[in-house]
Amino acid sequence: MAPNILKSSLENASFNIIFQILFRCVTFVLNAFVVRHVGQAVLGVMNVRLLLLESMILFLSREPFMKACLTNTAEHNWAQVVNLLWVTVPICALMSLIFGYTWLFILLPSEVLPPYYTFAVCAVAVSCIIELSSLIVQLVASAFLFVRLKVVLDTIMIIIRTFTFVILILYQPENALFAFGVAQLVAAIFYTTSHYAYFHFYITKIEEFKVQERPSLKDDVDESVSMEFPFTSIKDFLPGQLVNSGSLLDKKLSILTWSFFRQGVLKQILTEGERLIMTIMPVLTFAEQGTYEIVNNLGSLAARFIFRPIEDSGYFYFTQMVKRDKSIPDQNVVKVQESVNVLTQLCSVVTSIGLIVLVFGQSYSSLLLWLYGGPKLTAYLPVLLLRSHCLAVLLLGINGVTECYTNATADSKTIDRNNYIMIYESVAFLVVSYFFASWFGPVGFIFGNCVNMALRILHSTKFIKRRHENTKYRPLLGLVPKPIFVASLILAAVITKVSQAYFFPSEKLIHLFIGIVMFGLVMASWVYEHQDLVQLGVNKWRDRRNKHKKDD
Repeated sequence: MAPNILKSSLENASFNIIFQILFRCVTFVLNAFVVRHVGQAVLGVMNVRLLLLESMILFLSREPFMKACLTNTAEHNWAQVVNLLWVTVPICALMSLIFGYTWLFILLPSEVLPPYYTFAVCAVAVSCIIELSSLIVQLVASAFLFVRLKVVLDTIMIIIRTFTFVILILYQPENALFAFGVAQLVAAIFYTTSHYAYFHFYITKIEEFKVQERPSLKDDVDESVSMEFPFTSIKDFLPGQLVNSGSLLDKKLSILTWSFFRQGVLKQILTEGERLIMTIMPVLTFAEQGTYEIVNNLGSLAARFIFRPIEDSGYFYFTQMVKRDKSIPDQNVVKVQESVNVLTQLCSVVTSIGLIVLVFGQSYSSLLLWLYGGPKLTAYLPVLLLRSHCLAVLLLGINGVTECYTNATADSKTIDRNNYIMIYESVAFLVVSYFFASWFGPVGFIFGNCVNMALRILHSTKFIKRRHENTKYRPLLGLVPKPIFVASLILAAVITKVSQAYFFPSEKLIHLFIGIVMFGLVMASWVYEHQDLVQLGVNKWRDRRNKHKKDD
């Protein structure tokens, strides 16, 4: 493909950040709504048990296939890719049966479950199968850079699911899990049908353009993409429809998918470890789980709507720029130089964001919780949870970038070797989280996550260092913050801590004003030491604005 991969990756990241902001805002409002109308116990069941079920099914059924099939998309035999991705549907059905049975008959808590729990579990399982039936279309949208499509459909899906849930809750608040299940099914049906409907319209436009060559259609169809688009009918998204001169499945993609699948099991344990422990072991009550989830969602705000989109877009970018099966010196010099610069800048940006969150979070967690939930959330435990999350945010940001580069550029043998290392990491994480939760309560889950992230960062940075050891490139230097920026952070930490001691909670506005001033000072120091990166961003913004003016 000829499109500008870096430009599309940056655009994808920006749109995803906007979407994640919207999603987080909806989640916060929805959590507050559920707590006021239903209670924290039901919120704990939905946000821990049911969302964990959805995460387990979708991650293990979808993630390995998507990661493998996003590698070198320009070289794909799309007939083989279509066949491979449709394998996910029976896999998802099997996992839905296994996990659904486990959730209903094996992992039974000591507390009484809310009404319609069985229906909610079945609805989540069925909705996952429905969503996976459009996975090939989702991959095509990513591979051919339909950036806005994903954001628009994801946003509409969130709105539909939220409105369906809220309307049913207002009508029958005692049947919250029934509303949750119905909302999941309605959203999944919309998401799948809307993807197919869009590409039916798109393919129709392409065929009209090819046959009639009408200039008026150039605004609707990107000619450079349409001439490469391998699908001529909506039926081509079904298995066995495209012309295939090779085998039924691509052997290399299948091997890579299997490697990602085995790694995915371990990564899912690492990612969802605290929810797994809460679900399997009675460490916390449903009400405590609900409280933990509220503070956890607030504490992971930066990780959710900034770091995750950067990680997803970075993964796609690095898969297109760096070859998995070649050493760095044997690859295209221009692409390597650009990819190293991007990795270095990403490391610098996420480290800076994490340090800012860590410093200001220690003094402003109480104020943020007061603004979000009132005085009841400014007790000792919620504040300690949020302050601890600030350290986790720093580690999450660094791990996201380093791990996305590792997964995007490692060959299947390296990924297999990494799987054995992740086994020990998974065991260490679960053991540490369990004991920390037993000793320190909910805060122990955050400490366990910090240990988990630190081990994964160490593993990824070792890979990146080895990958570039015989070259002049040192991308990990981006993890080292600049001296003036560090000095400004230390000054801000001292002043804001003093401000909290003297002005909170009696003079909240003064405390907030001091924080704004110190944040401005920290940002000014960062801009001063990263003028090249800021100038690059300004130039990109100007070029984009000028392009839009010309189009208008």
